[in-house]
Amino acid sequence: MNEKPEERVTAQSDSDRISVELSSRRTGMSFQRTRMSADRTLMSVIRTSLSLIGFGFTLYQVFEKLVQARIVHSAQAPRTFGQALVLLGLVMLALGIAYHLQFMVHLREERAQMRADGLVHGESSFPVSMTLLVAVLLFGIGLCAVASVVFGVGPFS
Repeated sequence: MNEKPEERVTAQSDSDRISVELSSRRTGMSFQRTRMSADRTLMSVIRTSLSLIGFGFTLYQVFEKLVQARIVHSAQAPRTFGQALVLLGLVMLALGIAYHLQFMVHLREERAQMRADGLVHGESSFPVSMTLLVAVLLFGIGLCAVASVVFGVGPFS
């Protein structure tokens, strides 16, 4: 078992290269997991905002129809509450989108820096989130609902 010093150095350097490669791949995968986690967080914001917007709009419409049918003489408080729920859902969604954008910009910058330092290969794509696109579309629909509830105009009036 007399190894030559050159053979021992080569074996160690091969082992070190493999270890660095595995570490680099794990780090790259952790960025993907973090991105997916941010998408799941935005999905929960979407779900809650959609519930608030939908319930608020429905509450407003029900009491509006009751007033029109002369079943209820005045339903100002429930209508105001419905408007408040719709607006709360929109504000929550706007904050969720802003947080998601800020987080993703920071994550991309971190990944770019690690890629420049050679710590991550960064060969996989880092696409725009489909969840973000859905959130923006829902925000547009929510704005239409607010216009319908507050001003009586728009596609839902």
